[in-house]
Amino acid sequence: MSERFLLDAMLGKLATYLRMCGYDAAYVLDRDVAEESDTETEADPSDDAIATWAEQSDRTLLTRDVDLAARVDEAVLLSSRDVREQLRTLHLAGYELTLEAQPRRCSTCNGELRAVAAGESLPAYAPDPGETDCWRCRECGQVFWRGSHWDDVAATLADVKE
Repeated sequence: MSERFLLDAMLGKLATYLRMCGYDAAYVLDRDVAEESDTETEADPSDDAIATWAEQSDRTLLTRDVDLAARVDEAVLLSSRDVREQLRTLHLAGYELTLEAQPRRCSTCNGELRAVAAGESLPAYAPDPGETDCWRCRECGQVFWRGSHWDDVAATLADVKE
């Protein structure tokens, strides 16, 4: 996937779905916003900071804010608060919403994932990597595998495509 997104503050759950679909989906309330945007350090960046970041980082802005969407070229305005409807809007706009066989993005922080080798030490909550494919985020260390949450997300994505 080459599309890079910047998601406004009201779209955190959508960021998780897009990351699981392999998109580079930066969320304005993630701690790395100030580092990448180099415009503000507040927890909730201003519309000016968000617009600047989207344009300077060549990201497509996703927002529910009509005024902010009007300020940023090629921004996508999402009207619904419901994540399923947001996903449906993106699907209808032509964005591919499919889980990848090998996840590439951390759903928590947007970092890149790497495969965990069999025998590698993992937290007690994670399955044995010798029996289940697992991935670890290079940024935050979170461990992922295709379990029940993966199945729930796959079902949601299938539903929004109908």
